[in-house]
Amino acid sequence: MKPAIELRNITKTFGNVYANRDVNLTVEKGEILSILGENGSGKTTLMNMISGIYFPDEGQIFIDGEEVVIRSPKDAFDYKIGMIHQHFKLVDVFTAAQNVILGLEDKKGFNLKEAEKKVAEIGEKYGFIVDPKKKIYEMSVSEKQTVEIIRVLYRGADILILDEPTAVLTPQEAQKLFAVLRRMRDDGKSIVIITHKLHEVLSLSDRVSVLRKGEYVGTIKTSEADENILTEMMVGKKVELNIERDEPQNPEDRLVVAGLNCKNREGIEVLKNISFTAKSGEILGIAGIAGSGQRELLESIAGLQHLENGEILYNDPKTNKTENLRDKTPMQIRDMGVRLSFVPEDRLGMGLVGNMDIVDNMMLRSYRKGKSVFLERKAPKDLAEEIIKRLDVVTPSASTPVRRLSGGNVQKILVGREISSSPTVLMAAYPVRGLDINSSYTIYNLLNEQKRRGAAVIFVGEDLDVLVELCDRIMVLCGGSVSGIVDARTTTKEEIGLMMTKKKEVQEDAN
Repeated sequence: MKPAIELRNITKTFGNVYANRDVNLTVEKGEILSILGENGSGKTTLMNMISGIYFPDEGQIFIDGEEVVIRSPKDAFDYKIGMIHQHFKLVDVFTAAQNVILGLEDKKGFNLKEAEKKVAEIGEKYGFIVDPKKKIYEMSVSEKQTVEIIRVLYRGADILILDEPTAVLTPQEAQKLFAVLRRMRDDGKSIVIITHKLHEVLSLSDRVSVLRKGEYVGTIKTSEADENILTEMMVGKKVELNIERDEPQNPEDRLVVAGLNCKNREGIEVLKNISFTAKSGEILGIAGIAGSGQRELLESIAGLQHLENGEILYNDPKTNKTENLRDKTPMQIRDMGVRLSFVPEDRLGMGLVGNMDIVDNMMLRSYRKGKSVFLERKAPKDLAEEIIKRLDVVTPSASTPVRRLSGGNVQKILVGREISSSPTVLMAAYPVRGLDINSSYTIYNLLNEQKRRGAAVIFVGEDLDVLVELCDRIMVLCGGSVSGIVDARTTTKEEIGLMMTKKKEVQEDAN
């Protein structure tokens, strides 16, 4: 039987940079194929060429054994290929059914009732839960994703490409999605998934194809693979995938947050009566669906948010005094040893100055002390060199402007700079966002080092497997409120997933 898709010697460049080089890949009919690779390995670029968003510079694409030319998403649909992107492309004020038929040509005009009926039938066939009449703005993230998938099925797609489909889903929602994808595969559909979550690859796919630095490394049956084999294929060398978790030593209450309330600029309450304690020598994880108040909480502690009420008591180990951080400026809070390493979507918009080099970005905090910075370049230069070496920052030198570095390398500098200040409280929000597996484990080890030297580490993460493995306790936020604090050693991903989507009546004492 001919493959559903075959790629031969596909090459794509952007300027002087090869995104893909001589990639050969096949997708069989009725299989789930995962595409794995580190950040910048060319996974999404390759799939964008199959779905008509990019056009290859060299190489051939075959569908069912016939060579085809795909110049647009419309061409891709003509060959029954549909891609579901990480960021949904839906009209909020339209219903599910209206979004599904949006952009289709029909000379007779559309019958919305017929469309709603067909949407419901597709949902029923594959096990989707969908209300065709529900408006997008009323939907959860997983419901929106369902609409995106039904939209490509409605157009007759036999080959579906999903880019990081579980990035925004709870474990329960991810399992429901997997069940649906398996039913589609059993129905003869070919499904390609771009992901970086190894445990998902192993539980869902039939085969795994690995890219490294834009080049095809190989394909392996999932039944013959494990996490170590896949990581070695991705990185090109053996990587230790162990997060060591020591018992907290002499934990003391370092930060006591009580009754915190905060409104955003529109006057909507984003934090509601938040109370918890962060202890020295432990890692407190914070879990929650994106937008549950994680950012506002950390910014409140760092003095960057106006609070309606509540207090943030900091027990200073240097003075043995208790200070209320609500009364302090952001600079006073930083100088006390409370550091916020927030990795934002816009890494250069917050935290680093793009036109300045790495050494100057290390010096940003000494400018404010009014000393002659021209006499003090040695310490920041040494620090820059140490971070470059320790975190494998890919850069020509420490004097390279930060804006010339890739997103992942910018991030390492951002995190490394805050960790290097030996904080008493380190708040790390999404420190591994966009980083490959090798760099991620380096960061986890750095957080553990801070814990061992007695810092109170607050870690906001997206990957529940990592939160459960790395943290001592996990606080779950849901809609700006604390829905529970659990022991990371005894909890499960499923328990955390439930708490992320609905408030628990019973809360463990925050202390």
